Amino acid sequence: MYSLNVRDHFMIAHSFRGSTFGPAQELHGATYVVDATFRRETLDAEGLVIDIGRAAKALDTVLAGLNYRNLDEEPAFRGRNTTTEFLAREIHGRLVAAIRAGDLGPGAGDLASLCVTLHESHVAWGSYEGPV
Repeated sequence: MYSLNVRDHFMIAHSFRGSTFGPAQELHGATYVVDATFRRETLDAEGLVIDIGRAAKALDTVLAGLNYRNLDEEPAFRGRNTTTEFLAREIHGRLVAAIRAGDLGPGAGDLASLCVTLHESHVAWGSYEGPV
């Protein structure tokens, strides 16, 4: 399996519900470093997994919809704990939608899977991987 990774970051504010989260139940900020890893069985005719420029632009566009937002105020997330794992799945879904819309070019149709990893710090991160 071949893979190509692009990286970006975004900053949000949010809070969590439930005693499991201790002080994180209060409004707090988070800065995530995001890795999007695109995978496919074979390279395309040009020897690529995916065009790196298109992949980076798609990730930037997806993250722009979250960056500098208080996720507690976003209607799509109302009543949800926007954990690292939850956000990894959300970003995955938005990137898959961009792939299906053709935003990553015609070669993206042959992608097998996409893994989105959110690094909450240098010692903690979470991922979601699924088919394209």
